[in-house]
Amino acid sequence: MKEDYQQHYSDESFRSKLKSYAKTAGLQVVYAALLLYYLMKDNSVPLKAKVTIAAALGYFILPMDAIPDLAPLIGFSDDLGVLIFALSQISSHITPEVKDKAKGQLQTWFKQIDQEEIDKLHDKIF
Repeated sequence: MKEDYQQHYSDESFRSKLKSYAKTAGLQVVYAALLLYYLMKDNSVPLKAKVTIAAALGYFILPMDAIPDLAPLIGFSDDLGVLIFALSQISSHITPEVKDKAKGQLQTWFKQIDQEEIDKLHDKIF
């Protein structure tokens, strides 16, 4: 499965999708995607983990997935599931610095961050 989706990942397509759908996708989806993005950029993260990251972000970017992203309320639920699964597999690599970078970008896009939503996501990952 990893090979099916990792080929769809690129920085440009990731940024484009997040900018276009950040508000629609919601805080948890965007935060999970940003965690993976910043892990991908971290030189201390091993290649095996980066393959998992590329596959999850490739699935997120791919316009045709299990539940269309334009479907109200549930469109990003499959994406969130894939992102959470990937994060849970590589959670040992998530550092406070990576979390801070992701939260910083969230602050730019969402202005107000609901810490409870972030904590709920952390509970699913760790």
